[in-house]
Amino acid sequence: MVMPLAGRVVAAVVGGLLILASVSSVSGTLIVSRLVRSRLTRWVDRGVDWGYHLAARAVDFRRRDRLLATQAAAILLIQLAAWLVVAYVGFALLLWPFAARGVVSAFIDAGSSLFTLGFAVPTGAVPAVIVFLAAAVGLLIITLQIAYLPTLYAAFNRRETEVALLNARAGVPSWGPELLARTHYALGSGTSTLDTMPDLYAAWERWAADVTESHTTYLPLVRFRSPTPLSSWVTALLAVLDSAALFLVLSPVAAPEVPARLCLRSGFLCFNRIARAMGFDIPDEADPKAGISLTYAEFLDAVARMRQVGFPIERTAEEAWPEFVGWRVNYERAAYAVAAAVDSVPALWSGPRRHTQAPIAPIRPGRGRPPK
Repeated sequence: MVMPLAGRVVAAVVGGLLILASVSSVSGTLIVSRLVRSRLTRWVDRGVDWGYHLAARAVDFRRRDRLLATQAAAILLIQLAAWLVVAYVGFALLLWPFAARGVVSAFIDAGSSLFTLGFAVPTGAVPAVIVFLAAAVGLLIITLQIAYLPTLYAAFNRRETEVALLNARAGVPSWGPELLARTHYALGSGTSTLDTMPDLYAAWERWAADVTESHTTYLPLVRFRSPTPLSSWVTALLAVLDSAALFLVLSPVAAPEVPARLCLRSGFLCFNRIARAMGFDIPDEADPKAGISLTYAEFLDAVARMRQVGFPIERTAEEAWPEFVGWRVNYERAAYAVAAAVDSVPALWSGPRRHTQAPIAPIRPGRGRPPK
């Protein structure tokens, strides 16, 4: 059965729309320097995430982490394949009205042109223009994807440098109270290093701004995992924000107020904007009356941990708790949503995960061998 010309013309119009969808998705994802929502890339992300979720649900965390380490690469490869397939089908349908041997020859001509193989050359002026466009689009998609990778890994390296430095200071998995306790304890040297916290908060203020810009513009970066299973950019930022909030509410006189407040502001904007880019319903301004998921008992455990190392606490836990809730309500919901979505290491105070997993406390170094 031969398709009537009217049907082939309608198919060509659909093909043109498919080409426009593919090219607009590529340009919005790889060229435009801000978040551009694309249904095609969103479907790829959700499809790959669903497949990994099914594959990882029956294994322990370390095996799941090894599996999820390949998720970002899978998204990038399938995203590239989706762009090429949509463009391929679009050009084939666009060539169909001019194909003398039917739809099969249209698909052969489109594939030969899109992938610059050149073994099939249709006759006629209009088909020649279409196949030249197909070759240009194919080269454009593949070239942009190749050029895209160094940008991704440069942003990943900048992100992970600060995370690794925090791991050396606060241990893994990261936890806000542990960061304050270890900084004050200073490896048992007897000299508190809390005076270094302003510099740390200033560094993480800038880090959060960098991550906000890069991870909302290039959303697959969100799923790039740290090199070690107990480390995560999500829990690292959450630990820094919790440490700043704890410092402000427990020791308002000793706390570096301005650097801590600026770090908190930059940090919760980072979490909120990335969560919204991932499709979560996060309000622009948190409702102070909404409360937080963290319990008062968990807060008391943190205060007790800090007292173990003689942290200079100026207020009682009862006095500090309402103010701490006021700080944490700004970022807890978004942080928990992102942590669950990327299945980051289940650190303390980092919320539930899609797979049942008990929280992992920070690994603390042994006492070691005392000097002679």
